Amino acid sequence: MESFQLLKTKIDSFQAKVTVVGLGYVGLPLALALAKKGYFTWGLDKNLSRIEKLKKGEQYIVDVSPKEVLALIKAKKFFPTIEESVLGESDVIIICVPTPLRKVKVPNISYIIEATKTIGRYLRKAQLVILESTSFPGTTREVVLPLLKKSKLKEEKDFFLCFSPERVNPGDRKHPLEKIPKIVGGLTPASSSLAKALYSKIVKKVKVVSSPEVAETSKLLENTFRLINIALVNEFLIFCHKLGISVWEVISSAKTKPFGFMPFYPGPGLGGHCIPCDPLYLSWKAKKIGFKTKMIDLASYINHFMPNYVVKRLEELLRQRKVPLKNAKILILGVTYKRDVKDLRESPALDIIKLLEKENFKVSYYDPLIPYLKINDINLRRVSLNKTTLKKYDCLLLVTDHSRLNYKFLRKNSRLIFDTRNVYKKDFPNVERL
Repeated sequence: MESFQLLKTKIDSFQAKVTVVGLGYVGLPLALALAKKGYFTWGLDKNLSRIEKLKKGEQYIVDVSPKEVLALIKAKKFFPTIEESVLGESDVIIICVPTPLRKVKVPNISYIIEATKTIGRYLRKAQLVILESTSFPGTTREVVLPLLKKSKLKEEKDFFLCFSPERVNPGDRKHPLEKIPKIVGGLTPASSSLAKALYSKIVKKVKVVSSPEVAETSKLLENTFRLINIALVNEFLIFCHKLGISVWEVISSAKTKPFGFMPFYPGPGLGGHCIPCDPLYLSWKAKKIGFKTKMIDLASYINHFMPNYVVKRLEELLRQRKVPLKNAKILILGVTYKRDVKDLRESPALDIIKLLEKENFKVSYYDPLIPYLKINDINLRRVSLNKTTLKKYDCLLLVTDHSRLNYKFLRKNSRLIFDTRNVYKKDFPNVERL
C-alpha cells in the first residue's frame, strides 16, 4: 500500500503532477480544468502545430479560450509539450487519444496502443494511469494492462489503472466538463479510489463502478441509446413524408407528454465520433463473443442512409420546379458535423457532397468555420454569401445550422432552400423542410 498512500496523499494535497495525453476536444479541456484547480499539468501531444497554437494563443477548439490557456501557461500551471519524458515525472497520466473506425468499420485502437507503449517506457512506481478514450469493453484490462505490465511493475501495487469515459459535448455551454458526472472503474477499488479522488476535485459528482468493463460499456450504452433513437426518428421522417405530414409537427405534439417520451430529431445524417462510431465498437465486440447486435446494426444502417435520402429528396424538389438535374447548382450551407463546432469528423455534409458530385451537380459550399475542404476526393473553397452569389444557385441545401448564419437574409435572396435542420419553423414558398 506504500505506492497507493503516497499517490493518494499527493492527489488530495494537489501535489500530484498530471499529464494528459492527447489535446483534442476531450484532452485539452480536461488538462485546463486540472491546471485551474492547482495541479501541475502537462499537455502531451505529438502534433507540434497544436502545441505551437496553444503557446501562441491561437484557438483550435471552440470550447477553450486562448486567453485562459495563455494565462495558465504564464502562471506555470499548464505546459503543452511534445516531450514524452514528462511521463516519467508524472504521478497521474490520462489517455485522451482518438479511437476512430477503420474503413471496414472495425475499431482502430492504434492510438491507444501507441500511447500506452510510450507510457510503459516511462512507467514507475506510484503512478495512476487512466484511459478516457472510448473503446470496446475489455480494452483497459486486455490491451492497456498487458502493455503496462511489460515494465515488470505490478499492477495495483506499483501502479494503478482505471477507465473513466469522457462525456464531452463540444459546443455545449450548458453542460461544461465540471457539471458532467464522471464514471470511474478501476482494476480494483484502490485504483477507483485514486481516480475518484482526482476527478472529485474538478467535477461535482463521481460514480464508482465495479470494473473497467462496466465503465467502458456504460459509455457505449449512452451513445447507442442516442444512435437508436435518432435512427427511429429518421425512419419516422421518411414515413411522415410519404404520408404527407410534417415530422416536426408530430414530434412537437408528442413531446407535450410529460412522461415516457423524450424528443429526438431527424437530420441529414450523423457526424462526430460518439454516435456514429462508438456503438460499432459494441457491435464488433459482440461478434467476437458470438452475439449479434441487431438493433445497433439496423440503426447504424438507417442513419448512414440519410445522406442518400437527402440527395433523393433534393432531386425530387428540383424536378417539381422543372430544374434540370444535370449541372444544377447546389450550395451546401454548413459542412461541419455539428452547429458552431469546427469538426469535420464523419460529417454527413461530406457524404452529401460526394453523392451530388457523382450525380453531376455543380456543388459549392459555405461554412463560417471552414475556409476550404480538401478531404479525399473533395477539393473546394468556401464561397462568399451575398445577394449576387445566392441568386446563382438552384438550391441552398442547409446541412449544418450554424448560429452565425443570417437565415432571414438567405431566405429572401435564394430561389430555393432545402432545410434539413428545421431552422425555418414556418412555411415559406421557397423553403422545403426535411
